[in-house]
Amino acid sequence: MGPALAGVLLSQSGPAVVFGFTAVSASAFLVVLGVVRRPPVPTGMPPERFTSAIRTGGRYVRNSPAMRRYLLRVFLFVLPGAAMWALLPLVASEQLSSGSTGFGVLLGSLGVGAVAGAAVLPRLAARLSANRLLVLSAVLFTVSLVACVTVPNPAVLAVLLVPGGMAWLLVLMGVSAALQVFLPQWVRARGLATLNMVFAASQAAGSLLWGLVAQAVGLRPTFLAAAVLMVAGAVTVALWPLPDVAHLDRDPAVYWTDPDLAYEPDPRVGPVLVVVRYVVPPEAQGPFLEAMEPVRRSRLQTGATSCRLYQDGINPSLFVLVQSYDTWEEHLRQHTGRLTGADRQREEMAHSFAVDVEGAHLFPAVNRDLGMMPSGPTDAWS
Repeated sequence: MGPALAGVLLSQSGPAVVFGFTAVSASAFLVVLGVVRRPPVPTGMPPERFTSAIRTGGRYVRNSPAMRRYLLRVFLFVLPGAAMWALLPLVASEQLSSGSTGFGVLLGSLGVGAVAGAAVLPRLAARLSANRLLVLSAVLFTVSLVACVTVPNPAVLAVLLVPGGMAWLLVLMGVSAALQVFLPQWVRARGLATLNMVFAASQAAGSLLWGLVAQAVGLRPTFLAAAVLMVAGAVTVALWPLPDVAHLDRDPAVYWTDPDLAYEPDPRVGPVLVVVRYVVPPEAQGPFLEAMEPVRRSRLQTGATSCRLYQDGINPSLFVLVQSYDTWEEHLRQHTGRLTGADRQREEMAHSFAVDVEGAHLFPAVNRDLGMMPSGPTDAWS
C-alpha cells in the first residue's frame, strides 16, 4: 500500500509532500511503540542482557539450517530485484522522458501489484508450495525487469510493473509469515530482525551493484543482467529449496528436571560444562549418531557455545555429549522455555537408542571460602 500511495502523492504533489508524509507516519509509529506495553511472559528468569541476547540470536541463526535457507532465498531474490528500485527513476527520466510524474505512476503500479499480492497470497499459499511460489514470484518479477527496458509506452509499462510489485510482496510477506510460525517464541523477534537486516543489506548491496553496472554499460544491459540473475536464482530452488517446517512443534516445552546440585550457583558464573553420558549398544550406535545430530544443533540454537559428541576409547558403548555455556544462566534458560516440542521429540528419539543416560553439571573450580581459584600448591595437595 505504501508504494502505491507514495506514487500517487509524488505524481500530484512532489517529493517534499511524500517525505513529509513519511516522517509524520514514522512519528505516529514511534508514539504507538512508546504507549503500547506488551505484558511480559513469565519465565522465572531475569531479562536477558542486550549483548548476550544478540549473541544468542546469532548462534540460533548460524545453527538453524532452515533459518539460513530462508535468508538465502531472500538474498537471491532481493539482490537482482534491487535493480528495479534503484534504477526505476532513470527508466522514467531517460527511457520514457516522463520525469517525476512518470516515476510516480510507475512506482504506484508496483504498489498496486503489492496490494494485489496481499489479496491473493492466502489463496496462492493454499494451492502452491512455498518453493513453487518462489519460482512464480521470480518469473513475475523477471517480466517486469525486462519490460522496463523493452516497452517504450508508459501506460503499457505501468501495467507490466504490477506483476513485479505482486512478486515482491509474495516473497517478502511469505517468508516473513513462514518465519513467524517457524521461529520459537523466545527468539522470534531476533530472527525477524535478522531477516530485515538481510533484506536491507541485500537491497543496499544490489542498488550499489546495479548502479555501478548501469554507469558502465547502460540501462538496458543492466536490467537484462538482473533478469538473468533473477531466473538463475529461481533455478537454484531445485538445489536449495525451502524446507518443510509446517509439521514442527514450535510451542515451548519445559520438560527438563531442575538440576540437582549441592549448592546454588551464581547465574553469572561461567563458563559451565553440561555433560551427558549415553550407554548405547553396538547395534543401535548408527541410528543413535544420526539422531544425536539434531540434538546437538538444538543445544547450539538454544544457548550452548559449543557442543560435541565423543566416544570413549576404552568402552565404545559409552558416548559423551559435552556442552559449553558462557554462563549458568544461559543453560538455565533451556530449562525454562527455550526448548520446543520439536526439541523434545528429537531428544526422545536419541534417548530411545540408549540403555542408560546420565547428566552432570561442571562449574569452574573455586575455593568457596576465599571466592577464588587456588593459585598454587597447598599442604592439602602435597
